[in-house]
Amino acid sequence: MGLGASLYSGISGLTAHSERMTVIGNNLANVNTTGFKGARMQFEDLMSTDFSTVNGVGQVGRGVRVSTVYSDFGQGAFESSSEATDMAISGDGMFLVSPLGEDMKYFSRAGNFRFDQDGFLVDPHGYILQGWEIERSSTSVTTTSSNTSLSPRSARIIGTPTDIRLENFQSEPNPTTNVSMVTNLDPTAPDNSSSSTDPYFAMFSNWHGDKETPLPPTLYSYSSTLKVYDDIGTAHNLTVYYDQVTMSNAGGDTVWEYMVTCEPNADRRILSGMDGQDTSIGQAETSAAGVLMIGTMTFTTGQLSGMSAYTLKSNGGGSVKDLNNWSLADFSTSGYPVCTANFLGKSNASTAEATNATPLQIDFGISNRDLSSNGGPVTIGWEGGLGSLPQTAAMVGSDVSSAGYLANFKDPAVSALATQSFDTGGPSTLFQSQDGYSAGILQNISVSREGVITGHYSNGQVLELYAVTLATFTNEHGLRREGGNLFSETRESGPALTGQAGSTGKGTIDGNSLEMSNVDMATEFVRMISTQRGFQANTKVITTTDSMLGEVIAMKR
Repeated sequence: MGLGASLYSGISGLTAHSERMTVIGNNLANVNTTGFKGARMQFEDLMSTDFSTVNGVGQVGRGVRVSTVYSDFGQGAFESSSEATDMAISGDGMFLVSPLGEDMKYFSRAGNFRFDQDGFLVDPHGYILQGWEIERSSTSVTTTSSNTSLSPRSARIIGTPTDIRLENFQSEPNPTTNVSMVTNLDPTAPDNSSSSTDPYFAMFSNWHGDKETPLPPTLYSYSSTLKVYDDIGTAHNLTVYYDQVTMSNAGGDTVWEYMVTCEPNADRRILSGMDGQDTSIGQAETSAAGVLMIGTMTFTTGQLSGMSAYTLKSNGGGSVKDLNNWSLADFSTSGYPVCTANFLGKSNASTAEATNATPLQIDFGISNRDLSSNGGPVTIGWEGGLGSLPQTAAMVGSDVSSAGYLANFKDPAVSALATQSFDTGGPSTLFQSQDGYSAGILQNISVSREGVITGHYSNGQVLELYAVTLATFTNEHGLRREGGNLFSETRESGPALTGQAGSTGKGTIDGNSLEMSNVDMATEFVRMISTQRGFQANTKVITTTDSMLGEVIAMKR
């Protein structure tokens, strides 16, 4: 029995070391496989039997068997790639892929993805990479009392992980909803447009939208123009005119009137009058065609300290040059006054608060943090320092002794880059921007460290499209290898814990890179030598035991 047991112990050793050599061979075979994770085999003793000794009962081992085969999820080195869709994970996490039309999910560290003919971002098996769509912000108008936050807008993921697909390699046009214009207005400039009855709106009185030149250059101090876009991507010129108001005993404050305008022919607003009849404001049919917003800016020692804004409301179509029809402007939820031009002539879209309108937010570097009401929707966010709040432009009057008679934001917040009035040798535009654009063709994409796939278009736009989903597991060693660099979850691994790259517990993603195999050849060669020696030793056990059995058989001769 003793010699027979020795044979079987040797055979178990041969079997175990053969399997270990298989693991080593598989590791070395995949030394250049993208994203491959090596494996380690560990042994344990098979069993022990009791054996009588002079001191009692002892135990004798009966061989060896495979204990575990653990995957090595250590980080692999990166190699550069010329393909923007090649990705490598630095840290924990796996890409989540899924066959088209199936609920089955697989996980992989291999990031060699490409767009197929249907626009899906797929791996070499045609399995689709999963990610979140990214929310795009839009301007909305405040219709109830509230406080506004000045926190910056940022892209957010929405919904659940879905197939990453570019169904259209074009960038749809985006209408302009935010305009920022920061200027330096010359405090030595004269008052070019003056009026004894409406000194704060003299430029508006001199505006004639039904003429070829609505406002001659001699009737304003400065103007600045930028292109904005409508819903179908057509560009229009938006011009802001400025002119200083002559004040008397204003206590060091200076006041400038401004006027936000578009081309009179492009203004397609239609408003009803008090009699209920619709009036076409724009298309050069009225003298107010093209005027979108009028108002004042107050400067204290050259710095912007206050602002008023007036726009035509839904019943302002009767006499559009009548200042009684110009009411305090609505605010966006970000605290900026809004107007609209209705470039496409849509119905119910000619005032900023209309259902189908595309509100245009005007940012001169000052916003309102308090959007509460004084007793009605017209007064939301507005206050008057001296006397009653001028709810219409006509109520502002002709008193130029103090800027306190003008409407102002309830809680103004002036940004570091704001319109100013300093003597720098002349007026100038310091900064201007808008968020609209025309249609464009996708030229290339890029992937950020947070896994955000961004499209770069021929119209100069850079749009965030998807955020790649990464998955981690409580017990990654419980994952099942499915071949093709794929893993699947099991009961032992636990469910996938998904999240965005760079979030808690998730690694970051490097674009234009691929993770190489983490197999180290030197380590595998050392293991190969020790495995070979172990196999040889077990063969010696068998041959030696066989020799001993031969001696036993020879005893009967």
